[in-house]
Amino acid sequence: MEEAQEDRATKRTAPGFLALAPGRAPAADGLPAAVDPSTASFHVLARQVRAIGLLDRRPGYYRVKITLTIFAFFAAWVLFVIVGNSWATLAVAPLVGMMFTQLGFIGHDAGHNQVFGTRRRNRLLGLIVGDALIGLSFGWWVPKHNAHHAHPNEMGRDPDIGEGSALPSSDARGKGPGPIASWLARWQAPLFFPLMVLRSSGMHVLGINRLARRRDHASLVEASLITLHAALYLTVVLWVLSPLKALAFIAVQQAVFSLYLGISFAPNHKGMPIIESATAAAAGFARRQVVTARNITGGRFTTLMLGGLNYQIEHHLFPSMPRPNLRRVQGLVRDFCAATDLGYCEESFVESFRQIVHHLSDAGAAVGRRPG
Repeated sequence: MEEAQEDRATKRTAPGFLALAPGRAPAADGLPAAVDPSTASFHVLARQVRAIGLLDRRPGYYRVKITLTIFAFFAAWVLFVIVGNSWATLAVAPLVGMMFTQLGFIGHDAGHNQVFGTRRRNRLLGLIVGDALIGLSFGWWVPKHNAHHAHPNEMGRDPDIGEGSALPSSDARGKGPGPIASWLARWQAPLFFPLMVLRSSGMHVLGINRLARRRDHASLVEASLITLHAALYLTVVLWVLSPLKALAFIAVQQAVFSLYLGISFAPNHKGMPIIESATAAAAGFARRQVVTARNITGGRFTTLMLGGLNYQIEHHLFPSMPRPNLRRVQGLVRDFCAATDLGYCEESFVESFRQIVHHLSDAGAAVGRRPG
């Protein structure tokens, strides 16, 4: 009887990985992190990875990548001007939105210091592509994202599943301050994609709020860059289009930007095990990173479209590793995960979202069954 109850309390979340029941963190049989079996093995892996140069910067790759991305970004705007004051510009809006997201991937790499050898140069790149070109606060995003990497899927500490998330949490439990939060938690599955369209708006608001609160020199620089972005963006759009067409263009462009950004980040952790803060310390660094992350299968095209985020497990184990090296380290990481029995979750793009929606449906149904 007890064995049957234990079977029902577990859930298979990835091939070869038997996780604890939702809300529980898989730990090393209750052992402290210092003696988590995966810890010593990860130290060996990390030394091996460093020795073969996979953590070394890739200036040639990023020189070409950044140049081509920025060129494509401005080429999209040139096409917008060429099409002119026509409803046909709505066909250009998705292209501009996609290039916003591609620039966001470069900002992501800069935030992890993957591009240059110094933090100062990476920050300068982040300010250019983040604040000046796409209008998002790089200074707000970096500490938020670093907190996510330090505490992936950890309740109360990962901002991507809490109040700091610009995307509705896939792990909402109806503990909000009122009936609206409970309603959102109950209907989170059908609302997941519609609300994802608002992702960029939420990020704009959260970033600007942070700048308004800080009021230091760095925030003044960012505020100036974001203001410059907004002025140039609106000037170009309103110079080419009539007000109604301009409004439609902005709505489509921002919606595509939001949706593309959302579907690029959502498969990485949504629907994966949640770690309670009380048990997080029982798991070592590698265990926390691996069991909460999901890779996406596919070749170079998938890597291009997802900005390298398809190698999420490798990225979380080595966040400063340049994007093109993630594919090269994958074999070593797979062997490490197999040797330490951590599991290695890797799904297709479509299957990852099927799992996410199924998880959201279960979570929403659980909220609906609770007494009001």
